[in-house]
Amino acid sequence: MAEEDLQCFLAKVEQLNAFVALSRSDAGLGEALRNCADHHSVVGLARQHGFEIGRRWGEGCPSGEGRREPEAPNLLASPCPEEGQERTERLLEAPGLLLERIHSCAYSGGWQEQPGSEWVMVLSGSAQLQFADEASPRQLREGDTVLIAPGRRHRVVATDPAPGTLWLTLTWTP
Repeated sequence: MAEEDLQCFLAKVEQLNAFVALSRSDAGLGEALRNCADHHSVVGLARQHGFEIGRRWGEGCPSGEGRREPEAPNLLASPCPEEGQERTERLLEAPGLLLERIHSCAYSGGWQEQPGSEWVMVLSGSAQLQFADEASPRQLREGDTVLIAPGRRHRVVATDPAPGTLWLTLTWTP
């Protein structure tokens, strides 16, 4: 298999996995997928949600001016990790800057503190975040954000069970 064909195949598999994960976490999408009668309706439904899964072997990668860059991941499409676990995906990294998506499932973590600042957003689900200098944990829900100052001691007390809690974090150092 030529390298370009392999990369096209792997990109399609990634799209399929992301679409399946989203259909498992979104009851409406799962129902719509169950109601698809054929391959073409599944491909169309996936496309409506930003996934390209219709290429067949030998069709090659989408063209344009040379090879297209891989599409950005869907931030809400992620298979749930095992209960009690977290999975972290680096989305962007530059000197002194890190953007990550974290997927937690019924997770509870130990105390931590970072040398830099951290901005956190709950994309889906909910969580309890405890700061050492506060009496009780903060309840975070979809859309809630927190700015954590450098060196401020904190921990995740609890996140949702499956389908879990999705976080977006941005950390930076001055």
